[in-house]
Amino acid sequence: MKKTLAGILALSAIIFCAVTGKAGEPHYVSGVEGIKAATLPPPGLYGRLYGVYYHADTLRDDAGDKQDIGFDVKVFALVPRLIWISQMEVLGGNYFADVVVPIIKTDLSIDAAGIDDNKTGLGDICIEPLGISWHGARYDASVAAGGYVPSGSYDQNNAASPGKDMWTAMFTAGATVYADDERTLSASILSRYEIHSEKRDEDYTPGNDFHFEWGLGKTINRTIDVGLAGYCYWQLTNDRGDDSDSSKSRVFAVGPEISVFFPSQLMFLSARALWEFEARNQSEGMIGVLTLTKGF
Repeated sequence: MKKTLAGILALSAIIFCAVTGKAGEPHYVSGVEGIKAATLPPPGLYGRLYGVYYHADTLRDDAGDKQDIGFDVKVFALVPRLIWISQMEVLGGNYFADVVVPIIKTDLSIDAAGIDDNKTGLGDICIEPLGISWHGARYDASVAAGGYVPSGSYDQNNAASPGKDMWTAMFTAGATVYADDERTLSASILSRYEIHSEKRDEDYTPGNDFHFEWGLGKTINRTIDVGLAGYCYWQLTNDRGDDSDSSKSRVFAVGPEISVFFPSQLMFLSARALWEFEARNQSEGMIGVLTLTKGF
């Protein structure tokens, strides 16, 4: 099975990297949200900056067996995101829109294939023009529709290319629920479904992908959230075109998270580290994410 690097970041929506083969090639990279992933702030303009590190030295096949091919990938990403949440109500919620612009550095080596590639550049931009967020006494919820533009540089002979050479439509839905009136105990799920176009320079269309990120959190002194976060990813449909087969990708991850709110600066800072497991037809490693959100 022919392997390529899929590097990217996307929203709430976003980020960063996944190493996949021609068996799943998601644009969105799970792991960049976490505790209260489906909760958006009140109306206003917000800037968010994701700093992401991904490392994997394991590549697994369709049976989950490790491939002894000298595989190693490291991805660093800096991803600014602009979020506008309006006062306008739609279906009882606030209309919002956002845009994500990833800058990605990838180092990839596969000894068995003689590959030693590295590349730094603009990734594919994510634009989400349609979103609605709701807030209740014991819940927050959100839905959105957007997609990825093939703005990043792409070279099919360089597996570390930051772009993917295809358009992707992405649909998002999620909710955060609270176990108490003070909203100190939370559980959240944020799901995303991706539909990809054919690659512009290849006769190849990746299959559709489904992700969900989850988080379990406890709020302390109204300013600190601690807990567990994780994600699940599955490729749901077959690839089509050259070199495609019936193989599909999947991976799961879990790890700790801490988030701190600074009320006087209207600023949030969060950090999480997630370790992947049960991978099929893709890399298995860890992702670390540091996120700064500032209201204006």
